[in-house]
Amino acid sequence: MKYVIAPSILSADFTQLGKDIKETEEGGAAYLHFDVMDGMFVPNISFGIPVMKSIRKATHQVMDAHLMVQDPIRYVKAFKEAGADLIHIETMSDTYEMKAAVLAAKE
Repeated sequence: MKYVIAPSILSADFTQLGKDIKETEEGGAAYLHFDVMDGMFVPNISFGIPVMKSIRKATHQVMDAHLMVQDPIRYVKAFKEAGADLIHIETMSDTYEMKAAVLAAKE
């Protein structure tokens, strides 16, 4: 079994985000994890598409978006366009809709 370390940028010092990301890359982390929270599906609020888009320009790491938001289907394509390599969601009521959204984002 292969294990992958995916440090979450949520634990970064946002005044030094670029430096912290570079440190994860230099330390061997192949992935960056993005905990996206809307304050409704989960009580915390984090960041969204503009942050991912700007970070995509600063690293070659795999960007893993963890969508903990209401109605995540609405955001799959936008996160893909912003640079997400992997997208996973916390819950979904309709698996067929989820598959359709993921396939649409691949186009």
